[in-house]
Amino acid sequence: MVAYAIAGTVMRDLTTEPLGRGIDANGQARDVYLSEIWPSSDEIHPFMQYALDGAVFRKNYAQLTRTGDLWSTIEGAQAQTYHWPKSTYIAQPPFFSGFSMQPADCAPSVRGARALGIFGDSVTTDHISPAGAISESAPAGRWLKENGVQKADFNSYGARRGNHEVMMRGTFANVRIKNLMVPPKPEGARVEGGITIHQPSGEQMFIYDAAMRYLQEGVSTLVFAGEEYGTGSSRDWAAKGTQLLGVKAVIARSFERIHRSNLVGMGVLPLQFTTEHSAQTLGLTGEESFDLDGLDAELKPQQQVTLTIHRVDGASVKVPLLLRIDTPIEIDYYRHRGILPFVLRSLLAA
Repeated sequence: MVAYAIAGTVMRDLTTEPLGRGIDANGQARDVYLSEIWPSSDEIHPFMQYALDGAVFRKNYAQLTRTGDLWSTIEGAQAQTYHWPKSTYIAQPPFFSGFSMQPADCAPSVRGARALGIFGDSVTTDHISPAGAISESAPAGRWLKENGVQKADFNSYGARRGNHEVMMRGTFANVRIKNLMVPPKPEGARVEGGITIHQPSGEQMFIYDAAMRYLQEGVSTLVFAGEEYGTGSSRDWAAKGTQLLGVKAVIARSFERIHRSNLVGMGVLPLQFTTEHSAQTLGLTGEESFDLDGLDAELKPQQQVTLTIHRVDGASVKVPLLLRIDTPIEIDYYRHRGILPFVLRSLLAA
């Protein structure tokens, strides 16, 4: 940090480029490199006795609880488990809701499912779960206003990632994401943002609102995508939010490695087109309904699954898919409906 401050820019490779110019003993200007000013072990050693002195740490931390300090005035509860306060920043997550010691015997049946979104290539985890500003008109913004938060205090999705109510409403809410189910605007540009079409009503609404409506109706939902779905940072809420929206499976041309693993860890099926097929070549519009076959028997890594597409004209098309649960331990995670219930059951059974 100090070296870059001396250099005056971070756009320089300090392992090979000079920090700047200096004057040598002969009064000549020359380049000065990081290795020349880096302290030696002999120079560092005398200070280590202070850095490793436990008495210094005890003295400093003892001051945190001095009477009258702001820290000392914070009220807290004492209990064996965490006392969840009423907060728009942090809330008890619902991932163990309805928990029982017995995992499911098989994968959930997927019949008559609807497409929650149909996306193109290179959908990033930031598209799926943005970290930026919260729009006042978006589901997360509406929820914050309903809970007494003024727009000036919305902060960001990244700051409120400890509250699932905000984060699930922010899933697929990035203004840059393009849902191909939504028809073009009159000028020809596609509508951007977390919008979808609810079926069979044909109503246009936010993806979160449609997902909650499908859950109330008992309808399963799927997400379709192209190449490199989930690329970018390994943002955990991209998978957690997808699960909380009730999505049973993501069907893509290919997956980014970590996001595929995260989907399995949250109990969402990653399925991959095995041929030249894609949502576009199959002509999917979102008006179709879908069945997934091949999940009723004992699951095996990378087995074949069949997607049956029921079109509005009554025609049906069967498409082979590859189950992208790649290892036996991931089968266990999915059978437990996610890695969190799997770990808890393992701990309680020990």
